[in-house]
Amino acid sequence: MPIHAPRLSREGYNLQRSVMRDLLRFAVDPNVISLAGGLPASECLPLDSLKECLDTVLTRDGPRALQYSPQHLGLRAWIADYMGSRGVSCTAEEVFITNGNQHGLAILSRLFLDPGQPAVIEEVTFTGIHQITGGRDAELRTVPTDLDSGVVVESFEEALKASPSPRLAVLITDFHNPLGVSIAEEKRAELARLAAKYEVPLIEDDPYAPLRFRGRPLLPIKAYDEAGMVFYLGSFSKMLAPALRLGWIVAPAELMPRITTLRESFDLESSTLFQRAVAEFLSQGLLESHLKQITGAHRERCDTMLGALEEHLSDVARWSKPDGGVFVWVYLPEGLDTTEMFHQAIERRVAYIPGGVFSVDGSTKNALRLNFSNVQPEAIEEGVARLADVIRAALQP
Repeated sequence: MPIHAPRLSREGYNLQRSVMRDLLRFAVDPNVISLAGGLPASECLPLDSLKECLDTVLTRDGPRALQYSPQHLGLRAWIADYMGSRGVSCTAEEVFITNGNQHGLAILSRLFLDPGQPAVIEEVTFTGIHQITGGRDAELRTVPTDLDSGVVVESFEEALKASPSPRLAVLITDFHNPLGVSIAEEKRAELARLAAKYEVPLIEDDPYAPLRFRGRPLLPIKAYDEAGMVFYLGSFSKMLAPALRLGWIVAPAELMPRITTLRESFDLESSTLFQRAVAEFLSQGLLESHLKQITGAHRERCDTMLGALEEHLSDVARWSKPDGGVFVWVYLPEGLDTTEMFHQAIERRVAYIPGGVFSVDGSTKNALRLNFSNVQPEAIEEGVARLADVIRAALQP
Protein backbone atom coordinates (compact mmCIF):
# COMPACT_ATOMS: atom_id res chain seq x y z
CA MET A 1 0.00 0.00 0.00
CA PRO A 2 1.51 3.38 -0.98
CA ILE A 3 2.15 5.83 1.86
CA HIS A 4 0.94 9.36 1.23
CA ALA A 5 2.68 12.17 3.12
CA PRO A 6 0.16 14.68 4.52
CA ARG A 7 0.45 18.28 3.46
CA LEU A 8 2.25 20.37 6.04
CA SER A 9 1.44 23.86 7.21
CA ARG A 10 3.92 26.58 6.30
CA GLU A 11 5.26 26.49 9.86
CA GLY A 12 5.53 22.70 9.82
CA TYR A 13 7.42 22.84 6.53
CA ASN A 14 9.77 25.64 7.61
CA LEU A 15 10.79 24.09 10.92
CA GLN A 16 14.40 22.96 10.84
CA ARG A 17 15.80 20.15 12.99
CA SER A 18 18.45 21.40 15.38
CA VAL A 19 21.87 20.58 13.92
CA MET A 20 23.22 20.99 17.43
CA ARG A 21 21.20 18.00 18.65
CA ASP A 22 22.69 15.88 15.89
CA LEU A 23 26.20 16.94 16.86
CA LEU A 24 25.61 16.31 20.56
CA ARG A 25 25.01 12.63 19.77
CA PHE A 26 28.77 12.31 19.33
CA ALA A 27 29.46 13.98 22.66
CA VAL A 28 27.72 11.44 24.90
CA ASP A 29 30.55 8.91 24.50
CA PRO A 30 32.18 8.78 27.97
CA ASN A 31 35.58 8.63 26.26
CA VAL A 32 34.96 12.01 24.59
CA ILE A 33 35.67 15.21 26.53
CA SER A 34 32.55 17.18 25.73
CA LEU A 35 32.94 20.94 25.62
CA ALA A 36 29.76 20.99 23.53
CA GLY A 37 26.87 21.06 26.00
CA GLY A 38 25.19 23.88 27.85
CA LEU A 39 24.29 22.34 31.20
CA PRO A 40 25.08 23.61 34.69
CA ALA A 41 27.59 21.74 36.84
CA SER A 42 25.90 18.39 37.55
CA GLU A 43 27.35 17.98 41.02
CA CYS A 44 25.89 21.37 42.01
CA LEU A 45 22.28 20.49 41.17
CA PRO A 46 20.22 20.74 44.38
CA LEU A 47 19.11 17.10 44.49
CA ASP A 48 18.57 16.72 48.22
CA SER A 49 16.91 20.11 48.65
CA LEU A 50 14.51 19.59 45.75
CA LYS A 51 13.67 16.08 46.97
CA GLU A 52 12.77 17.48 50.39
CA CYS A 53 10.69 20.23 48.78
CA LEU A 54 8.83 17.70 46.64
CA ASP A 55 8.17 15.56 49.72
CA THR A 56 6.90 18.62 51.61
CA VAL A 57 4.57 19.60 48.79
CA LEU A 58 3.15 16.09 48.32
CA THR A 59 2.65 15.62 52.06
CA ARG A 60 1.14 19.04 52.67
CA ASP A 61 -0.91 19.51 49.49
CA GLY A 62 -1.81 15.90 48.71
CA PRO A 63 -3.77 15.29 45.47
CA ARG A 64 -3.97 19.04 44.76
CA ALA A 65 -0.28 18.98 43.88
CA LEU A 66 -1.01 16.49 41.08
CA GLN A 67 -4.07 18.16 39.57
CA TYR A 68 -4.40 20.89 36.97
CA SER A 69 -4.41 24.25 38.67
CA PRO A 70 -3.97 27.94 37.97
CA GLN A 71 -0.46 29.34 37.95
CA HIS A 72 1.03 29.33 41.44
CA LEU A 73 0.44 32.78 42.88
CA GLY A 74 3.20 32.46 45.46
CA LEU A 75 5.72 31.64 42.73
CA ARG A 76 4.56 34.58 40.62
CA ALA A 77 4.83 36.86 43.66
CA TRP A 78 8.39 35.65 44.33
CA ILE A 79 9.32 36.33 40.70
CA ALA A 80 7.85 39.84 40.93
CA ASP A 81 9.94 40.52 44.04
CA TYR A 82 13.03 39.06 42.37
CA MET A 83 12.52 41.25 39.32
CA GLY A 84 12.10 44.22 41.66
CA SER A 85 15.53 43.44 43.14
CA ARG A 86 16.88 43.69 39.59
CA GLY A 87 15.30 47.10 38.98
CA VAL A 88 12.11 45.96 37.25
CA SER A 89 8.93 47.20 38.92
CA CYS A 90 6.17 44.65 38.31
CA THR A 91 3.39 42.83 40.12
CA ALA A 92 2.45 39.15 40.22
CA GLU A 93 -0.31 40.01 37.72
CA GLU A 94 2.42 40.94 35.21
CA VAL A 95 4.22 37.59 35.58
CA PHE A 96 3.30 34.57 33.47
CA ILE A 97 4.78 31.12 34.17
CA THR A 98 6.20 29.23 31.16
CA ASN A 99 8.06 26.00 30.47
CA GLY A 100 11.30 27.94 29.97
CA ASN A 101 12.58 30.76 27.81
CA GLN A 102 12.17 29.03 24.46
CA HIS A 103 8.55 28.34 25.36
CA GLY A 104 8.11 31.99 26.31
CA LEU A 105 9.61 33.07 23.01
CA ALA A 106 7.29 30.72 21.12
CA ILE A 107 4.26 32.22 22.89
CA LEU A 108 5.29 35.82 22.23
CA SER A 109 6.23 35.08 18.62
CA ARG A 110 2.74 33.78 17.97
CA LEU A 111 1.29 36.78 19.79
CA PHE A 112 3.11 39.38 17.67
CA LEU A 113 4.40 37.76 14.48
CA ASP A 114 2.34 36.59 11.51
CA PRO A 115 4.02 34.33 8.93
CA GLY A 116 6.21 36.27 6.52
CA GLN A 117 6.46 39.41 8.63
CA PRO A 118 9.82 40.98 9.58
CA ALA A 119 11.63 40.15 12.83
CA VAL A 120 14.97 41.45 14.10
CA ILE A 121 17.48 39.02 15.63
CA GLU A 122 21.22 38.96 16.12
CA GLU A 123 23.40 37.61 13.30
CA VAL A 124 24.84 35.08 15.75
CA THR A 125 22.36 33.80 18.31
CA PHE A 126 20.85 30.79 20.06
CA THR A 127 19.57 28.15 17.64
CA GLY A 128 16.16 28.09 19.35
CA ILE A 129 15.62 31.69 18.25
CA HIS A 130 16.37 30.61 14.66
CA GLN A 131 13.92 27.72 14.94
CA ILE A 132 11.03 29.75 16.30
CA THR A 133 11.33 32.81 14.05
CA GLY A 134 12.20 30.64 11.04
CA GLY A 135 9.26 28.37 11.78
CA ARG A 136 7.03 31.41 11.61
CA ASP A 137 8.54 32.07 8.16
CA ALA A 138 9.69 35.46 9.39
CA GLU A 139 11.65 37.83 7.19
CA LEU A 140 14.78 37.91 9.33
CA ARG A 141 16.71 41.17 9.69
CA THR A 142 19.99 40.44 11.42
CA VAL A 143 22.20 42.78 13.41
CA PRO A 144 25.84 42.30 14.45
CA THR A 145 26.97 41.70 18.02
CA ASP A 146 30.26 43.08 19.32
CA LEU A 147 32.28 40.49 21.24
CA ASP A 148 33.07 43.05 23.97
CA SER A 149 29.87 45.06 24.37
CA GLY A 150 26.97 43.17 22.81
CA VAL A 151 24.55 44.13 20.06
CA VAL A 152 25.57 47.05 17.85
CA VAL A 153 22.97 49.68 18.70
CA GLU A 154 23.29 51.66 15.46
CA SER A 155 22.60 48.54 13.40
CA PHE A 156 19.71 47.63 15.67
CA GLU A 157 18.08 51.01 15.08
CA GLU A 158 18.53 50.70 11.32
CA ALA A 159 16.74 47.33 11.42
CA LEU A 160 13.88 48.75 13.52
CA LYS A 161 13.22 51.75 11.33
CA ALA A 162 13.36 49.88 8.02
CA SER A 163 10.08 49.44 6.14
CA PRO A 164 7.95 47.47 6.63
CA SER A 165 8.23 47.80 10.37
CA PRO A 166 9.35 44.62 12.16
CA ARG A 167 6.80 42.95 14.38
CA LEU A 168 9.27 41.92 17.08
CA ALA A 169 12.96 41.90 18.01
CA VAL A 170 14.87 39.39 20.14
CA LEU A 171 18.08 40.10 22.09
CA ILE A 172 20.03 38.01 24.62
CA THR A 173 21.13 40.32 27.40
CA ASP A 174 23.60 38.60 29.72
CA PHE A 175 26.23 35.95 28.96
CA HIS A 176 24.99 35.41 25.45
CA ASN A 177 24.47 31.94 24.02
CA PRO A 178 26.77 31.30 22.17
CA LEU A 179 28.98 34.39 22.43
CA GLY A 180 29.32 34.67 26.22
CA VAL A 181 29.18 38.49 25.97
CA SER A 182 26.80 40.77 27.91
CA ILE A 183 25.19 43.91 26.49
CA ALA A 184 27.10 46.89 27.88
CA GLU A 185 25.33 48.85 30.60
CA GLU A 186 25.34 52.09 28.61
CA LYS A 187 23.48 50.41 25.72
CA ARG A 188 20.56 49.03 27.70
CA ALA A 189 18.53 52.21 28.25
CA GLU A 190 19.02 53.14 24.59
CA LEU A 191 17.70 49.75 23.44
CA ALA A 192 14.55 50.21 25.54
CA ARG A 193 14.15 53.74 24.13
CA LEU A 194 14.45 52.47 20.55
CA ALA A 195 11.84 49.74 21.10
CA ALA A 196 9.46 52.45 22.32
CA LYS A 197 10.36 54.92 19.57
CA TYR A 198 9.68 52.46 16.76
CA GLU A 199 6.89 50.61 18.61
CA VAL A 200 8.53 47.20 18.15
CA PRO A 201 8.09 44.63 20.93
CA LEU A 202 11.58 43.76 22.20
CA ILE A 203 11.87 40.28 23.70
CA GLU A 204 14.69 40.25 26.25
CA ASP A 205 15.97 36.67 26.57
CA ASP A 206 17.87 36.58 29.88
CA PRO A 207 18.22 33.05 31.32
CA TYR A 208 21.89 33.34 32.32
CA ALA A 209 21.81 36.55 34.40
CA PRO A 210 21.72 34.67 37.78
CA LEU A 211 24.92 32.84 36.79
CA ARG A 212 27.21 35.88 37.15
CA PHE A 213 30.46 35.01 38.90
CA ARG A 214 32.43 38.22 38.31
CA GLY A 215 31.60 41.91 38.50
CA ARG A 216 28.44 43.63 39.61
CA PRO A 217 25.00 42.69 38.24
CA LEU A 218 23.63 44.93 35.50
CA LEU A 219 20.03 46.05 35.24
CA PRO A 220 18.10 44.31 32.46
CA ILE A 221 16.78 46.28 29.49
CA LYS A 222 13.32 45.85 31.01
CA ALA A 223 14.39 48.06 33.94
CA TYR A 224 14.59 50.99 31.52
CA ASP A 225 11.27 50.22 29.80
CA GLU A 226 8.81 53.08 30.28
CA ALA A 227 6.53 52.24 27.36
CA GLY A 228 5.73 48.57 28.02
CA MET A 229 7.51 47.48 24.83
CA VAL A 230 10.12 45.21 26.47
CA PHE A 231 9.02 41.64 27.27
CA TYR A 232 11.35 39.91 29.70
CA LEU A 233 12.04 36.16 29.65
CA GLY A 234 13.58 34.53 32.74
CA SER A 235 14.20 30.90 33.62
CA PHE A 236 14.66 28.49 36.50
CA SER A 237 16.23 26.00 34.08
CA LYS A 238 19.66 27.60 34.42
CA MET A 239 19.12 29.01 37.91
CA LEU A 240 18.04 25.70 39.50
CA ALA A 241 17.79 22.67 37.19
CA PRO A 242 17.07 22.23 33.46
CA ALA A 243 14.56 19.39 33.96
CA LEU A 244 12.21 21.63 35.95
CA ARG A 245 11.25 23.33 32.67
CA LEU A 246 9.98 26.46 34.38
CA GLY A 247 10.45 30.06 33.36
CA TRP A 248 8.48 33.29 33.16
CA ILE A 249 7.42 36.23 31.05
CA VAL A 250 7.12 39.77 32.42
CA ALA A 251 4.56 41.62 30.31
CA PRO A 252 1.83 44.26 30.74
CA ALA A 253 -1.14 42.97 32.75
CA GLU A 254 -3.57 43.94 29.99
CA LEU A 255 -1.93 41.42 27.64
CA MET A 256 -2.11 38.54 30.12
CA PRO A 257 -5.57 37.30 29.01
CA ARG A 258 -4.30 37.00 25.44
CA ILE A 259 -1.05 35.34 26.51
CA THR A 260 -3.01 32.91 28.71
CA THR A 261 -5.49 32.02 25.95
CA LEU A 262 -2.72 31.58 23.39
CA ARG A 263 -0.77 29.31 25.71
CA GLU A 264 -3.88 27.27 26.58
CA SER A 265 -4.36 26.56 22.88
CA PHE A 266 -1.41 24.22 22.84
CA ASP A 267 -0.36 23.04 26.33
CA LEU A 268 -2.70 24.41 29.01
CA GLU A 269 -0.28 24.91 31.91
CA SER A 270 3.13 24.24 33.45
CA SER A 271 3.55 21.40 35.95
CA THR A 272 1.58 22.11 39.12
CA LEU A 273 3.90 19.86 41.10
CA PHE A 274 7.10 21.56 39.97
CA GLN A 275 5.64 25.05 40.43
CA ARG A 276 4.80 24.19 44.04
CA ALA A 277 8.18 22.51 44.64
CA VAL A 278 10.12 25.48 43.26
CA ALA A 279 7.98 27.88 45.30
CA GLU A 280 8.80 25.81 48.41
CA PHE A 281 12.52 25.85 47.56
CA LEU A 282 12.44 29.62 47.20
CA SER A 283 10.33 30.21 50.32
CA GLN A 284 12.89 28.29 52.39
CA GLY A 285 15.59 30.73 51.25
CA LEU A 286 17.69 28.03 49.57
CA LEU A 287 18.45 29.88 46.35
CA GLU A 288 21.26 32.15 47.54
CA SER A 289 23.49 29.33 48.82
CA HIS A 290 22.75 27.25 45.73
CA LEU A 291 23.75 30.08 43.37
CA LYS A 292 26.89 30.73 45.40
CA GLN A 293 27.91 27.09 45.00
CA ILE A 294 27.18 26.84 41.29
CA THR A 295 28.71 30.18 40.30
CA GLY A 296 31.81 29.30 42.31
CA ALA A 297 32.21 26.10 40.32
CA HIS A 298 31.56 27.91 37.06
CA ARG A 299 34.12 30.63 37.85
CA GLU A 300 36.85 28.06 38.47
CA ARG A 301 36.04 26.21 35.27
CA CYS A 302 35.80 29.35 33.16
CA ASP A 303 39.17 30.55 34.44
CA THR A 304 40.64 27.13 33.68
CA MET A 305 39.31 27.29 30.12
CA LEU A 306 40.53 30.84 29.52
CA GLY A 307 43.96 29.88 30.84
CA ALA A 308 44.11 26.79 28.63
CA LEU A 309 43.10 28.80 25.55
CA GLU A 310 45.81 31.33 26.35
CA GLU A 311 48.39 28.57 26.73
CA HIS A 312 47.52 26.61 23.60
CA LEU A 313 45.84 28.96 21.10
CA SER A 314 46.84 32.57 21.83
CA ASP A 315 48.71 32.88 18.51
CA VAL A 316 45.88 31.64 16.27
CA ALA A 317 42.58 32.47 18.00
CA ARG A 318 40.64 35.10 19.90
CA TRP A 319 37.78 34.47 22.29
CA SER A 320 35.20 36.04 24.57
CA LYS A 321 35.99 36.46 28.26
CA PRO A 322 32.65 36.04 30.06
CA ASP A 323 31.86 37.17 33.60
CA GLY A 324 29.17 34.52 33.98
CA GLY A 325 27.01 32.06 32.12
CA VAL A 326 28.41 28.84 30.67
CA PHE A 327 29.94 29.58 27.23
CA VAL A 328 33.12 30.85 25.58
CA TRP A 329 33.08 31.78 21.88
CA VAL A 330 36.28 31.22 19.90
CA TYR A 331 37.19 32.80 16.54
CA LEU A 332 39.77 30.93 14.44
CA PRO A 333 41.56 32.14 11.29
CA GLU A 334 39.46 32.81 8.20
CA GLY A 335 39.23 29.81 5.94
CA LEU A 336 38.88 27.21 8.67
CA ASP A 337 35.54 25.40 8.71
CA THR A 338 34.78 24.12 12.20
CA THR A 339 31.96 21.92 10.89
CA GLU A 340 34.40 20.07 8.65
CA MET A 341 36.89 19.97 11.53
CA PHE A 342 34.34 18.47 13.94
CA HIS A 343 34.87 14.84 12.94
CA GLN A 344 38.63 15.20 13.36
CA ALA A 345 37.94 16.53 16.85
CA ILE A 346 35.76 13.53 17.65
CA GLU A 347 38.57 11.25 16.50
CA ARG A 348 40.76 13.05 19.07
CA ARG A 349 37.93 12.54 21.55
CA VAL A 350 36.96 16.15 22.16
CA ALA A 351 33.67 17.80 21.16
CA TYR A 352 32.50 21.37 20.60
CA ILE A 353 29.69 23.08 18.67
CA PRO A 354 30.68 24.56 15.27
CA GLY A 355 30.02 28.27 14.99
CA GLY A 356 28.10 28.09 11.73
CA VAL A 357 25.19 26.49 13.60
CA PHE A 358 24.47 29.80 15.34
CA SER A 359 24.58 32.25 12.43
CA VAL A 360 21.54 32.84 10.26
CA ASP A 361 23.56 32.54 7.05
CA GLY A 362 26.19 30.10 8.33
CA SER A 363 28.88 32.78 7.99
CA THR A 364 30.68 32.04 11.28
CA LYS A 365 32.16 28.80 9.99
CA ASN A 366 35.55 29.74 11.42
CA ALA A 367 34.20 29.96 14.99
CA LEU A 368 33.17 27.48 17.66
CA ARG A 369 31.34 27.44 20.99
CA LEU A 370 32.87 25.88 24.08
CA ASN A 371 31.09 25.03 27.32
CA PHE A 372 32.95 25.05 30.62
CA SER A 373 30.22 24.61 33.23
CA ASN A 374 29.65 20.85 33.25
CA VAL A 375 33.27 19.74 32.76
CA GLN A 376 35.83 19.14 35.49
CA PRO A 377 38.85 21.53 35.38
CA GLU A 378 41.38 18.81 34.55
CA ALA A 379 39.16 17.62 31.68
CA ILE A 380 38.88 21.20 30.40
CA GLU A 381 42.68 21.49 30.27
CA GLU A 382 43.04 18.20 28.42
CA GLY A 383 40.10 18.97 26.12
CA VAL A 384 41.50 22.35 25.06
CA ALA A 385 44.92 20.77 24.48
CA ARG A 386 43.34 18.12 22.22
CA LEU A 387 41.32 20.79 20.42
CA ALA A 388 44.47 22.85 19.84
CA ASP A 389 46.11 19.84 18.18
CA VAL A 390 43.12 19.47 15.86
CA ILE A 391 43.13 23.18 14.99
CA ARG A 392 46.85 23.28 14.26
CA ALA A 393 46.54 20.21 12.07
CA ALA A 394 43.71 21.88 10.14
CA LEU A 395 45.85 24.98 9.64
CA GLN A 396 48.61 23.02 7.94
CA PRO A 397 48.82 23.75 4.20
